[in-house]
Formats: sequence, C-alpha cells, structure tokens
Amino acid sequence: MRYLSTRGFATGEQGSSGPTFTEILLGGLAPDGGLYLPQTYPKIDGDELARWRHLSYADLAHEVLRRFIDDIPPADLQALLARTYTADVYCNGRVAADAQAIAPLRWLERPDSRQGEGGLAILELSNGPTLAFKDMAMQLLGQLFEYALTRQGEEINILGATSGDTGSAAEYAMRGKSGVRVFMLSPHQRMSAFQRAQMYSLQDANIHNIAVRGMFDDAQDIVKAVSNDHAFKARYKIGAVNSINWARVAAQVVYYFKGYFAATEGADGDDLPPVAFAVPSGNFGNICAGHIARMMGLPIGRLVLATNENDVLDEFFRTGIYRPRTTGETVATSSPSMDISKASNFERFIFDLVGRDPAVVRELWAKVDAGGAFDLSGTPFLDRLPAFGFASGSSTHADRLTTIRDTYAKYGLMIDTHTADGLKVGRALRTPAMPMVVLETALPAKFEDTLVEALGRRPERPARMRGIEDLPQRVAVMDASVEAVKAFIEEHAR
Repeated sequence: MRYLSTRGFATGEQGSSGPTFTEILLGGLAPDGGLYLPQTYPKIDGDELARWRHLSYADLAHEVLRRFIDDIPPADLQALLARTYTADVYCNGRVAADAQAIAPLRWLERPDSRQGEGGLAILELSNGPTLAFKDMAMQLLGQLFEYALTRQGEEINILGATSGDTGSAAEYAMRGKSGVRVFMLSPHQRMSAFQRAQMYSLQDANIHNIAVRGMFDDAQDIVKAVSNDHAFKARYKIGAVNSINWARVAAQVVYYFKGYFAATEGADGDDLPPVAFAVPSGNFGNICAGHIARMMGLPIGRLVLATNENDVLDEFFRTGIYRPRTTGETVATSSPSMDISKASNFERFIFDLVGRDPAVVRELWAKVDAGGAFDLSGTPFLDRLPAFGFASGSSTHADRLTTIRDTYAKYGLMIDTHTADGLKVGRALRTPAMPMVVLETALPAKFEDTLVEALGRRPERPARMRGIEDLPQRVAVMDASVEAVKAFIEEHAR
C-alpha cells in the first residue's frame, strides 16, 4: 500500500511510487501541504465481512489495518494491536451490559421489522483513559510511534491542536513514551474545566501544553504553518497526532465495522442490510473514517453529519458552499470540541468528490487558505454528492438540553453535549429502512455544567477522575503567534 497527497505529492523517500505508511505516520502533512490518502481503497467483499463478524476488536483491527499497513511485519502489527485493544484500557469508564466488549452497542430502540422500525442505538466509544472517542485511535498511535521510532533509532516532537478531547487523548497515549515529546495547543479558556484539567494537570516531562489566546482554528492554523516550514520541521523532527495524521483516521475506520456488525446481529450470508451512522463532527476526521469504511465496501446506507451552531459543514452538504468562518465568527458553544470552522479533514473527502484530481483540490484550497470560500453548486462535482450517502443537520444549545433530558427520561441514559448533537440530528434524519447508530463522543462527566443545567444533577465520574480540577496545572499561555510557538518548541525540544 502506497500513499499520495490530496494536492499531488506522491514520491517516497527513496523515489518510489509513493511513501509508505511508516513514512507518513512520522511525517504528518505532505510536503505540498496536502493530506495523505491511500492510492486506492482496499475492497472488502461479503465473504470477508462474514468472517470478520465475530472477531475480537484487536483481531478486527488487524484485518482492517493490515490493508493499509504493509511495511510493519504482520506479527508485529498483531502484537501492537493486541497490546492496545484490551478490556483493561477500554472498559474503565462505564459499566456496560457487556463489560468485556470494546465499543459496545447500546440499543435505545430495538429494530422491529413488523413495525418497519430500523432501531436507534449508541455506539459507546468513550470508555478509554480520557473518556472520549479519541482514545480509540490515539492509544494505537502511541504504540505505533514508539515502535517506528525505536526501529529507526529516532526521536520526534509531536505538534498538535485540540478543541478539547484530542489533546488529552494524545497526551495520555504519549506520556512516558520513549523518543516522543508532545507540544499541544489549545484555545485559552475555551474548553470545559474538566478538559483543561485532564491536559494541564499532567506533569510528565515529555508533555508540554500551550494555551493560545483565540479559537481552535487559530491553534490549528499555527500547527499547519509550522508543519509547512519544511526547514523547521526537519530540524526539530515535527510530527502530528491530529486527524491530519492518516494513522488516526485509519484506526477510526475499525469501529464502523464493529458498529455495523453489532447493529446487524443475526444477518449472515448475502444478507447485508444497510446501516446509518450519525456522527457529531467538527474537524471531519471521525466521519471521514466512516466515508472510508463505506468506500471499502461496508454497507453504510447513510452518513449523517451533525454540527453545532458552527455549521460550516452542514452548510456545504445543504448548498455546496464551503465557507470557513473567521475567529470572530466562530461561536463558543456547550459542545466546545466542535467549535471549529475550518475542518482540516474535509480536504480528504473533497479529493474523492472531485474524482481524486489534485489540481482541482489545489485550486479550491488556494481560495480557502487565502481566507475565502469555494462553491461547488452548479458543478458536476456536486452532482456526484448523493452517491457518497451523506446527509447533515445542525443542533443548538436548546436542542442539546432537550435531547439530554429526553434521553435520560426515556432511556435512563446520560449523554454528553456532543453526543446529544449527533442524536438530535440522527433522530431527525432516521428512516425506517435501516438502523441509526449514533457515535458517542465523550462521557457526560467531561461537561458537567451543561448536564447540571439540563438535569439538575452531576453525572457520575470514574473514581480516578474525581477532583481532577483541583490538581496543580502546568500550561504556557501565549498569543496565537507562529513565531512564539516555534520559540517555545526550540526552548523545550532539547
């Protein structure tokens, strides 16, 4: 398996037909500023799906990821996955009916073929170390980084940006890892108190938190600017853990297969019914993984994208116009991890939508990078959109409160604010033809204030997270300046 950039770069370090998985794992952005994708998507047939249905999560991950990774020996990859996907790591946050299962499915309304009801479920992805779905991929990324760096005798300085959950998931995955230092940017005072405490309370010497005065988009722009300074990137061996890193997206593909199998339990042979997935989305990484699973052949009937008040992506799927907002136009909401107006992973989907033509992508993103927008309405590209199975909608603070209350009253289940966005939009776009699976984003403990506002009570926390806000915190606060961040890296990357 070789890789190419959405903007055209397709040469490996040895001048081959394209870089390998390990090369792009450690590299982050492509040299031309684009994002990496496989040159072709591997195709999975019905017989393979039937064989995979009852695999453990680690074995399922091996079947999926070995299609994308051919420069790590199969036995080594299997061992990495077996160390990553264990019940000890992924079943701590919540006691589920099937507590030994990783990413269990919780039915809110079971399918009823006699009534023509497809069912409604939540895929529990937030039982990992930081209580967010980002752990599903980030724990593997930590293993992959350490493996690759040890094999090559190298070190890396990881630079990332977070709107809330990526940062803590990355830091918990990388803390203490040999040859790895983490520099994580976050928007100053824009995350929940719990999210800030998870990150800033870590005292590991290889973890560095930087709070920038601005929004997430400002932090993400800095990461891209530093990554595009090729001399600086090479000198300080800068890598990425944001979902611009292909390994993150590839690892997230796995739980779509797991969710599909759980939602279609009892189906076998040629009986492959479609399933819809509703995905809270800010940076488009999570739902991009669903798009890739669908391109591989997983019978996903519909991918429902849910935004909050920052509805740039919903606007595109409704109108064909992609118009990122400025920092001043980006709203601070009660689902803060989605307070994003420049969805970096969206470029991967547009690359597929325009027929994988890097010249078109370069033209479109030249407008975006210059602070503008692009409009595909009236073009042949937008005519192709229905074939990719997307639908979209948005949610507001009032919607979140109502959804949290209704879910608790009807099903006895507390959900976080981002999952509420997904459930609100997913319910609105349900069809009788297929089950609707909502991807859980985080546990409600991470957003206590809104849960108290909605329900008048605090959500339960795992014992290890109680009182986390009272721990000493270590963070550097600075203006949203590329040069200031570079100077900080220079000082601490020794």
